[in-house]
Amino acid sequence: MIKIIESPRDAMQGIKEFISTDKKIEFLNSLLKVGFDSLDFGSFVSPKAVPQMQDTAEVLAGLDLENTKTKLLAIVANMRGAEAAAQFDEIHYLGFPFSISRTFSELNINASVWKAYSTINHLLDLCAKTGKELVLYISMAFGNPYGDRWSPDIVYRWVDILYQRGVRIMALSDTVGVGNAEKIGGAFNAVIDSFPEVEFGAHLHTMSSNWYENVNAAYENGCRRFDTVINGLGGCPMSGHELVGNLPTCDLLSYLETKNEEINIKTFALNKARAIAAFTYPAGMGIPFKGRKY
Repeated sequence: MIKIIESPRDAMQGIKEFISTDKKIEFLNSLLKVGFDSLDFGSFVSPKAVPQMQDTAEVLAGLDLENTKTKLLAIVANMRGAEAAAQFDEIHYLGFPFSISRTFSELNINASVWKAYSTINHLLDLCAKTGKELVLYISMAFGNPYGDRWSPDIVYRWVDILYQRGVRIMALSDTVGVGNAEKIGGAFNAVIDSFPEVEFGAHLHTMSSNWYENVNAAYENGCRRFDTVINGLGGCPMSGHELVGNLPTCDLLSYLETKNEEINIKTFALNKARAIAAFTYPAGMGIPFKGRKY
């Protein structure tokens, strides 16, 4: 079964021009009608670090959750943010970016890898108490631009450590778009068969020149959970590198159609959400619809 996690939070976080709360609410409500498994809708992080997400609680209050099966996911970077997010019954998943790159861990959440691991222990305890599920993003899972050590074996060892602690949803993440088919395939091949109880996902930052082979590498090596963004925007503003957009939703849908996968996406609602996205993001930040089926 394919799971698609739509991630407007990732698209918005790097946009400097503040998107009004009302616009965010309208756009997110349109996405809730499409049929995605989950919606990565916002984050409870420092407004100084990510000013675009400062209104996440207000946005949440405006979401229409009565007629949707889509579950909400919120990103947190520390226990303070996690405790704030956990107060909301509407949020099902807490997402935490755990980097196996020492440099990026310090850049992104101002913590060493082992300090971040300690936070995971507390997050799991919080989730158990509040009925949430933890989604762990393994950042820099397909290499990094900082010269830190990487290999599929390193990915495997960290997955094993996290599995032993109790993490059951892990998204291997190409945070700055350095992954290629060989690295992506190698990482998934190293872990999926060894940890059948873990739901592995792919959080890919791609370009038009490599999205197909990267998605194919993940899919052919067993991945059935994918993060997407409706217009391909996104990237981590903390990386110190130029933002590389997320995997566009319509590209993934087109790929899955060639694999004859059953996709519970409502095309009319998706196209309406895409139209609303054009008025949500600042001018010139979209991707052309021409030639795309979805």
